[in-house]
Amino acid sequence: MLEAQQSAPMFRSYNQNNEMISLADFAGEKNIVLYFYPKDDTPGCTIEANDFTKLAEEFAKRDTVVIGVSKDSCDSHTQFIEKYGLKVDLLADTSGELCESYDVWREKEKNGIKKMAILRSTFIIDKQGNLADVHYGVNHEGHAEEMLEKIKSMNGEKTEEQ
Repeated sequence: MLEAQQSAPMFRSYNQNNEMISLADFAGEKNIVLYFYPKDDTPGCTIEANDFTKLAEEFAKRDTVVIGVSKDSCDSHTQFIEKYGLKVDLLADTSGELCESYDVWREKEKNGIKKMAILRSTFIIDKQGNLADVHYGVNHEGHAEEMLEKIKSMNGEKTEEQ
């Protein structure tokens, strides 16, 4: 498992527009909220993506980009974004390499059947490329708001928690 204060694992993957996006693209300029989710257009994943979309401007005001990652294809991501009017980039980790490097590809048991799946997780990466915050096994409800509060706190702003 990754921990806060470590260097974030490097990533390079295609987004919904078939553009290569990498950690290095944001170095020194943007914080990143990198969230991993199981599958496009499923109930919890849709709620989470819509919640991040609602707060996209608030994140942008704080030099922060929100990027979702799943093993879905670029085409699937494009359809998901268009269907809900999402304002986040979605990376297609079809090889699973990114999921492996962030340790979110885990065995899961449901109804007595074991299978591999993405553990819903979020990583806040600061402008220097370090993990400022690490959350494994998150609940989608209220999660986007919680991540915004963490970003505000990183920027020295008063937060609802303070």
